[in-house]
Amino acid sequence: MARIILKNAREIEALRRANHLVAETFRVLEEHVRPGVSLSELDRIAEEHIRAAGAEPAYKGYAPNGVPFPGTICASVNEVICHGIPTARRLREGDIVGVDIGVRMDGFYGDACYTYTVGNVAPHVRKLVDTARECLNAGLAAVKPGGRLGDVGHAIQTLAESRGYGVVREYTGHGVGRRLHEEPTVYHWGRPNSGLRLEPGMVFTVEPMINLGTPKTELLDDHWTVVTADGKPSAQFEHTIVVTDAGHEILSQ
Repeated sequence: MARIILKNAREIEALRRANHLVAETFRVLEEHVRPGVSLSELDRIAEEHIRAAGAEPAYKGYAPNGVPFPGTICASVNEVICHGIPTARRLREGDIVGVDIGVRMDGFYGDACYTYTVGNVAPHVRKLVDTARECLNAGLAAVKPGGRLGDVGHAIQTLAESRGYGVVREYTGHGVGRRLHEEPTVYHWGRPNSGLRLEPGMVFTVEPMINLGTPKTELLDDHWTVVTADGKPSAQFEHTIVVTDAGHEILSQ
């Protein structure tokens, strides 16, 4: 089993600062997410804010697949599940856009995702977005010392599937620290009382991707953009958290 790096108080404080910047960047973007704005404009605003704070974008140039990611944010519109490239595409009334933000600040990483609604969205799409948020909260509620990662995934899967939605399997949460992706891998489905036992000092993301239809995915030719196989919308919310003696703390709140 890969080694889990438990974080000490100093490291957790550094992770807290990085993740607070991520949360702040979401607040800055919120007023700009409206019909007519381009994804590249949102990307520019986010990068300027992150760099002004003395940090750097975590995703820009990141290339685990051999293809450097070109943006500061991932901007995933409608049927795009994750890793959407911020292009000149303009948002339209009724769209949803999942914005994933990562930063590196003083050697530590922050990471979170928020799905914005653009103007008035269809009721069934709003219900999807609301459910994705509730799935994140259900997963977080299962995070406590002595619990298991399978409990987290089970809580998410149970809620999503009870409403007829698909839970994406191929893309998961992950540990966060001095590297953007560390152990453990956090699955958004699973069996209760299974998987890694949680301990105080573990820091990881919970980031369920919930599809209106099938959970199946397709990777586009740009080697980054992941879409739903049936073309139906997908929504995602993500937080970075630390397991504490009393339960957990959301670092990217």
